[in-house]
Amino acid sequence: MFDRPLWHAGFRPFFLLAFASGALLPVIWALVFAGAIALPATGVPALAWHAHEMFYGFGWAVLGGFLLTATKNWVKIRGIHGAALALAAALWLVERAAVFLPPDPLRLVLLNLFPVYVVGYVVTTLVRYRRHDTFFPDNLFFIVALPLFLVAKNLLISPAGWTVGVAMTVGLFRLPFAVMFERTMTQFMRNAMGVDLPRYTWLDRAIKVLLLVAIFEALLPTTIAGIVLALAALLLFARLLTWKPLLGLRRFEIAIMYVGYFGLVLHLVLAALRTTGLFTGVGTLSLHTFTLLTMGVVIPGMLIRISQGHTGRKLLFTRSDRFAIGAMGVAAFFRLVATQIWPARYTDWVSLAALGWSACFVLVGIRLAPFLWKARVDGKLH
Repeated sequence: MFDRPLWHAGFRPFFLLAFASGALLPVIWALVFAGAIALPATGVPALAWHAHEMFYGFGWAVLGGFLLTATKNWVKIRGIHGAALALAAALWLVERAAVFLPPDPLRLVLLNLFPVYVVGYVVTTLVRYRRHDTFFPDNLFFIVALPLFLVAKNLLISPAGWTVGVAMTVGLFRLPFAVMFERTMTQFMRNAMGVDLPRYTWLDRAIKVLLLVAIFEALLPTTIAGIVLALAALLLFARLLTWKPLLGLRRFEIAIMYVGYFGLVLHLVLAALRTTGLFTGVGTLSLHTFTLLTMGVVIPGMLIRISQGHTGRKLLFTRSDRFAIGAMGVAAFFRLVATQIWPARYTDWVSLAALGWSACFVLVGIRLAPFLWKARVDGKLH
């Protein structure tokens, strides 16, 4: 059973779970937000459920699938597979049900089995095989940050720690995206455009250090937190200007990376303004700028690339893929622009944004899901 293609690499089952959760979770939340349905009263509060499931359900299906696969390239060993991978997927499913249990020790255990399992495997692998790590010492940021997800996750579902937990969670997701941008955008531009983007070690390190500090923004003095967020935004934007954005925007598959990068910059600017009290916007504007413009735009492209490339297929962004990511762009408009212009219809805009997000992952999932449970087309095992 566990020798089937589905269990050959971490991205296969977890990207399927990402498609499913990406399609279902926003719709459920929109119905809850509109008062059409109610979540079980025994579980975590509705808003905490939404944040937890989008970050630690959907988000960690993507991040977990990526990390459990990336060890093959980073430290030159095969990633988790077979029965061990199936166990990880099962623990993810257990966690989806555990959020509805009463707040007792059993819920605490069940909510932490999956992240402990995955974080433990990834960190242990990176430490054990660090001499073979082509990205060491850069991967030290993962070794430090990944265990912090366990802290942030449990704070998020705690009424007393909710504010710190959300801020830490967003900060912890910002860091991998920043690392991914500097590793992949330079490669994509070289391969597709024949252009070598400038890299400055001091600048890359400074950005990552600032984003690492920004994980703790809710615990820092307001002024310090605002300065850290603003400096991170400034350095990211300065680097973006040297990375030929007008050229990168000419190719759709590369343009989405530039849009996601700019979304991260805009999010940090809005977060700095919110932290210092200069501007907050209507609703959680800075947070959803990150989730819609960075996570929402970049993740579908990432799933498209990995699902094809790691199954031996030629990389293609089909018309349906472009339409799907376009639907995410429409969702971003409703959630980030319409809510600010016409806040009286806030619930309607949230519902339309949820439909756009869901449509994106339905369309991408329908095309890519068969690739994930079938064998590689090039005859390789994994």
